[in-house]
Amino acid sequence: MFKRILIANRGEIATRIIITCREMGLHTIALYEAPDEGSRHVRIADECALLESPLGFLDQEAILRIAQEKGAEAIHPGYGYLAEEPEFVAACEAAGMVFVGPGTAVLQTLRNKIETLARARAAGFPVVDYAPVVFNEGDLKVLAVAADLVGYPLVVKSCSGGRGSAERLVKTPQFLETAVHRAQIEAQAVYGNRRVYLEKAILPAHQIGVQILADKHGHIIHLGEREGSLQYSNRKVVEEAPAPCLTADLRRQIWQAALGIARLFHYENAGTVEFLLDNDGNFYFTEIKSRIQVDHALTEMMTRINLVEEQLLIAAGEPLRHEQADVRLDGWSMLCRIHAEDPWRRLPSPGRLRRVRLPGGPEVRVDTYVYSECDVSGKYDSLIAKLTVWGRDRDQCLARARRAIEDFQLIGTPTNLPLLQHVLCSAEFANGRYDTSLLNTEFQCEPQRESYYRDLAVIAAMLYVRRNQMFRPSVPARALNAWHQDSRRLPE
Repeated sequence: MFKRILIANRGEIATRIIITCREMGLHTIALYEAPDEGSRHVRIADECALLESPLGFLDQEAILRIAQEKGAEAIHPGYGYLAEEPEFVAACEAAGMVFVGPGTAVLQTLRNKIETLARARAAGFPVVDYAPVVFNEGDLKVLAVAADLVGYPLVVKSCSGGRGSAERLVKTPQFLETAVHRAQIEAQAVYGNRRVYLEKAILPAHQIGVQILADKHGHIIHLGEREGSLQYSNRKVVEEAPAPCLTADLRRQIWQAALGIARLFHYENAGTVEFLLDNDGNFYFTEIKSRIQVDHALTEMMTRINLVEEQLLIAAGEPLRHEQADVRLDGWSMLCRIHAEDPWRRLPSPGRLRRVRLPGGPEVRVDTYVYSECDVSGKYDSLIAKLTVWGRDRDQCLARARRAIEDFQLIGTPTNLPLLQHVLCSAEFANGRYDTSLLNTEFQCEPQRESYYRDLAVIAAMLYVRRNQMFRPSVPARALNAWHQDSRRLPE
């Protein structure tokens, strides 16, 4: 096992990795740019290094140079940035460093999303319809022909990413050029290249991901599935495990398909095999996320298996410590992604968080890098925290999630906490009958208890008094009425 590890990432995922490394007795080296100097991942690492490059965390040469100068034996990429770049993995291997993730050959294969879909289809797995061509900038004529063959509605997706960043839904031909242009600009900014491809949209749908662990010795297991169908601005908002949309038989089929697809590509380390499920119960393979995912905490709460620890052990050449029969999926878990943004205007809101109060209690977990009086930079993704809760069943889990979101206090810059409350209190989410279309439509919140509205009225009244009395004293108009004055006259 290596002893010194550099974390080539930032924010909550870097904090998460450092915590596990410290528990394993590994020496951690954090990277940071100037806006992140006070971030929690910088504060808790054993040592840190300033990343001075206009490319930031996409600068492979700068990161490798720092790793060598600091004597790092391994690099953990987290998610995003260089986590799925085969050139970076090859550079690490050439420098004699361990990359915590799949090897170069696996990443090179999976980077070609079209070839991945073609191989899965040839092996007999159901896959989404797609155009068998990759498009660069200036290929609009060829792209329009391919789009007509795939059929509308369709999805423009980055070859380097997955669902989320650089993904655009196109319902009619007149919006194709604009959608592709915007997707390519975002893909260049996030992943460093503009290549995109087209995939037939399944509307409405459920998004299901099956967590995989595989070692270098051919052993592979799954750790159940997660549902991430609640999406807002191309990002998952609330996720849960297990998926409420699956029957027991369909769940087993998806698990087996995920294992088969992972074996087909000789997968190693932690990864997620993703599917789309339509309302008729048909599921389709879409891609493999060859890294740790944002929502991995759901699986950890369900299985009590530390995925980051397993990643590190697998990267060090250790065999899997778990057999499939040993995996226990107990209870229910939900995860809320908390962003520094105005959810109603769909705009990021960088700034200073003057007060941070994290929720607590049994089976409540918060992954974050923020604290009171910290700055949230506008340079990075707006994700600042993840709230994950567990319950013995879905009802208890939902009640715990609602309570924890109410207890979460972030004051200073707008966040999406109001949206999360809105979602958790909606009737559609409460009954588990929702799909990817929910947050694109109006939905109603369940009525709150009477004390909730009473407390809200008191808060509003106190806020009014504070704003209108303390700083600009005034006398209510009714107090100036002669009848009111006469009623207060003392008897002679």
